[in-house]
Amino acid sequence: MDTTASEVLQFVKESDVKFIRLGFCDLFGFQKNIAIMPGELLAAFEHGISFDASAVKGFRDFSNSDLLLFPDPATLRVLPWRPEPGRVIRFYCDIRNPDGSPFERDSRYLLKRVVERCEKLGFICRIGAECEFYLFKTDENGEPTEQTLDHGEYLDIYPLDKGENIRREICLCLEEMGIKPETSHHEQGPGQNEVDFKYSDALSCADDFLTFKSVVKAIAARNGLFASFMPKPLAAAPGSGLHINISLAKNGLNIFGSRSSQAIDQSWVANSFIAGILAKAPEITLFLNPLCNSYDRLGSFSAPRYVSWSHQNRSQLVRIPAASGDRIRMELRSPDPAVNPYLAFALILAAGLSGIEQKLNLPPAVDLDLYTLDPTAAEALTALPASLEEAIALAHGSELVRDVIGEELLSDYIAFKRKEAAAFAAAEDRQAFYRQHYFHRI
Repeated sequence: MDTTASEVLQFVKESDVKFIRLGFCDLFGFQKNIAIMPGELLAAFEHGISFDASAVKGFRDFSNSDLLLFPDPATLRVLPWRPEPGRVIRFYCDIRNPDGSPFERDSRYLLKRVVERCEKLGFICRIGAECEFYLFKTDENGEPTEQTLDHGEYLDIYPLDKGENIRREICLCLEEMGIKPETSHHEQGPGQNEVDFKYSDALSCADDFLTFKSVVKAIAARNGLFASFMPKPLAAAPGSGLHINISLAKNGLNIFGSRSSQAIDQSWVANSFIAGILAKAPEITLFLNPLCNSYDRLGSFSAPRYVSWSHQNRSQLVRIPAASGDRIRMELRSPDPAVNPYLAFALILAAGLSGIEQKLNLPPAVDLDLYTLDPTAAEALTALPASLEEAIALAHGSELVRDVIGEELLSDYIAFKRKEAAAFAAAEDRQAFYRQHYFHRI
């Protein structure tokens, strides 16, 4: 939409905007915001809007708590579900220190740094997301229950699929906000849905993913429902994944799929990029599957368990979907919707770039159904972490993670996650722990 501060100010003046939300993402993937009045927007662009960073988990302590939000003009979106007249708009913000320097724990800034590194190598990363979620009924007080909206299955239609109108409303709302949904359908689980949106650059996709989650939750609530992005909300049903489709472009050509001679010369880059992600997947899993509940999903119902790749095979960590031309890409199938998208995308992209820089060879494809794999054959494959504790240990020893997010942030992030893992280990009832800590929040 509008891309400069002056254009934004003119839009606000002409469009009856009454409230402006300044949004950002905390370390753990939750969107936060401050609302300002239109008369404060110019000051926000020039000087930032301050907030108490000590109140945001993982940001700062009380002794040094001031940070500033600077709205990114390119992220202006009108919130269609808010009333008119008196429109509400939202920006995503860069977080800065009082001296104007970037805040080193701003995950959006960390992703920008990796994107810049990619561009210096001559590549543009394109990412498209496929996100699953559950719809639950609410009680007389509007609180979520564990009763799903329906009992439909994969690609069912009404009346088995009772989420058709909700998905329609979600897609129309996303379109109004400049996000391009491509497909939507009922997924395998009861009350489970999926919406896929068109690829874009890495930063825009991360912004759009945060927007998508807020839209889904807002539309669901408006219809008396509760939307859950918890990785495994129902013990006996499929988990919800965030499948990440990635390609690289050089000089406007998709090196994953273009038949031009220039792209063919670069075909080793695509292979090395995938090889880098495979090599680093276990050590970045903490940020792709950040909850204790995340590990209940992996290894069942089309979620991967091993580090492997193949064409079209949905039991793999990485698959190459059936596509042609510019739509050829790799799909990473392990992440779940509880991620901080900026940290997740930064680490995935950095892993791929490390493969390019080291010219890693792509291992042979594993053209097997890994859910029925013989235990002896499985011993030859590297497994993804089976618990949050295992993921923490691998991330702690990762040079790649330290390079991307920094020693201090990694240390503090791991400290938070160790407490979470310890509390889970001490819980007498796993499902009660999930309900208390995740179900209402994620």
